[in-house]
Amino acid sequence: MRFSKAWLVATRDFKVFRKQKNIWYPIIVFPIIIAVLFPVVLNYAQTRNEGLPAETLLDLMNSFSLFFIIGAAFIPLSIASYSIVGEKVEKSLEPLLATPLTDGEILLGKALSALLPTLVVMYAVSAVYMFGMDQVTFGKLGYYYYPNWTLGTLLLVLLPAAVALSIMFSIIVSSKVNDVRSATSYGALIFFPFIGIYLASTTHIITIDINNLLIIAGILLAADVALFFLSTATFRREEILTKWK
Repeated sequence: MRFSKAWLVATRDFKVFRKQKNIWYPIIVFPIIIAVLFPVVLNYAQTRNEGLPAETLLDLMNSFSLFFIIGAAFIPLSIASYSIVGEKVEKSLEPLLATPLTDGEILLGKALSALLPTLVVMYAVSAVYMFGMDQVTFGKLGYYYYPNWTLGTLLLVLLPAAVALSIMFSIIVSSKVNDVRSATSYGALIFFPFIGIYLASTTHIITIDINNLLIIAGILLAADVALFFLSTATFRREEILTKWK
């Protein structure tokens, strides 16, 4: 597999995606909700309750940070789902599949085209989120809680693994269905593991610390590799070219 060829696929997809404004709405709207709404909610909770205890503030902030992982699963769905079935519907996929590129190079390129915009947006939003949260909580905590190593591990290790898992799952689904809506609907099943992690943290079954985040990231990375090999093993470019209508 040649990374340079996969990158050519990714840059081609970037050009295609620029013309599809509808797939960018989730990439813009959901991060803004995370960056703006959560500090506002926390500030409102403090005001209404005449100041939350510091321990409660920290629990809420740790729980809120997991929405970056849920967002990481949600945001690339529209791009990854469109990357196969959407292009097939619009007759832009066949020329790519007819090239001598391997299935692995095509799938890696399409994964990169969804991964990179998602990471750029999520990291930009995380900076806004940290700033807003620090402004809201400084008066109570007496120090700026962000940035810290826990959130750094979540953003730099766990978040890319979560994005990759969502993308690979969506690409597999997208290559098996015949319309974008179905691909997005089935792709949304990937939410359940991440919602489970969030619920486990809010019920204190697990704690949000560096060790646990690294363990979860390790599991997701193993799943990423497995799904990539599964996608290349089950991808049928001849079937897509000849049988999809």
